[in-house]
Amino acid sequence: MLRERLDTALKEGLKAKDTCTVSTVRLIRAAVKERDIAARGKSGDETHVNDEDIQALLQTMVKQRRESIEMYNKGGREELADREAREIVVIERFLPVQMDEDAIKAAVDEIIEETGASGLKEMGLVMTALRERHPGAMDFGKAGAMAKAALS
Repeated sequence: MLRERLDTALKEGLKAKDTCTVSTVRLIRAAVKERDIAARGKSGDETHVNDEDIQALLQTMVKQRRESIEMYNKGGREELADREAREIVVIERFLPVQMDEDAIKAAVDEIIEETGASGLKEMGLVMTALRERHPGAMDFGKAGAMAKAALS
């Protein structure tokens, strides 16, 4: 599904002569192909990474670009920061809508209540449940910090 969306976005970007979309989608496809090759090497057959793995890859790419933006802004390189921001917009088109902080807090509280977690020892249980229920839809770094604060 995501692979098809990437192919379609590349074709549309080429038709529209949108260089940012074209270069970003090509970068994504190259990273996915690299993951496919790594997966094939482990199992020996024609294995492809699934959509969840691709979403994780895309989230990593967004995180890397946000870190780059911060560094470029500190170094006074606004034009590079702007390019990274445009790439984030393209990448996020392929990710599920991200939950805001209030929604993350509500999800964390709900999981804690359901699991009966009462201390930091159950942090793994809470995070596992969050990852199963909301794959790709939340920043698990923020969720982890909120869970830790709630369980402390």
